[in-house]
Amino acid sequence: MADNETCASASSCSRGSCEGCPSKEAAAKGVRNTAFLEEPNKNSHIKHVIGVVSGKGGVGKSLVTSSLAGVMARAGYSVGILDADITGPSIPKMFGVHGPATGNEDGTFPEVAEDGTKIMSINLMLDDEEAPVVWRGPVIAGVVKQFWTDVQWGDVDYLFVDMPPGTGDVPLTCFQSLPVDGIVIVTSPQELVQMIVKKAYNMAEMMHIPVLGLVENYSYIECPDCGKKIEIFGESHVDEVAASLNIPVLGKMPMDRKFATAADAGRIYDVDNTYLVNAKAELEKL
Repeated sequence: MADNETCASASSCSRGSCEGCPSKEAAAKGVRNTAFLEEPNKNSHIKHVIGVVSGKGGVGKSLVTSSLAGVMARAGYSVGILDADITGPSIPKMFGVHGPATGNEDGTFPEVAEDGTKIMSINLMLDDEEAPVVWRGPVIAGVVKQFWTDVQWGDVDYLFVDMPPGTGDVPLTCFQSLPVDGIVIVTSPQELVQMIVKKAYNMAEMMHIPVLGLVENYSYIECPDCGKKIEIFGESHVDEVAASLNIPVLGKMPMDRKFATAADAGRIYDVDNTYLVNAKAELEKL
């Protein structure tokens, strides 16, 4: 194929295998391909875009996304969360925000939580928050792009993108269409098989997106009487896996009722998460 503009898969291909494809030259040079980057809304001024990913579901990725945003907000930064988990959105509930979102001729306004966190999610665009989103991949990918191009984010220091688990259409769309500065991989002890973590890591490497580090969620519970840490899912190997990939461990979050209580109340920002100090330091290096 001589001209990539006629390629039906241009927005979902990262292989750069076709002649004339802008991905091919970038891949050969070992640099990120920027040919498919979407322009942000003219009223968006975003300094850093951070993807939060996981190799599989059920590891508390949205909790970690919310916690990362909370840590940076408490440090005085302006933060936002783009909820790219279109079929399983939970960010609005955790921050106590509801739709419908409003806007003007320049685009849609994100909802703003009580702590100042700006949020855009499909739940804020639906008449019924409990209505299922039964869309195919290309439609979902298009919505994620619109959350970048059509939403007026304003001034944001750190925009966290809560991605669906796995390495499918949406993560690929985010990596290609958004200027992602780096990703945080979320895992948990019971699924901490090197192969699972490496799927997310290798996808980022393939797309030339920096991996900032690992966060282990559900790492342990702490005995309320004696303070002893109990590894209910078995011994953690996150340090070994991080070392094998030459990336840092950004934090180990325990199972703690305070997270669930705050999330259910729509006030996740009330929790002062002290487990992500390393993550904060790493983000401030960007």
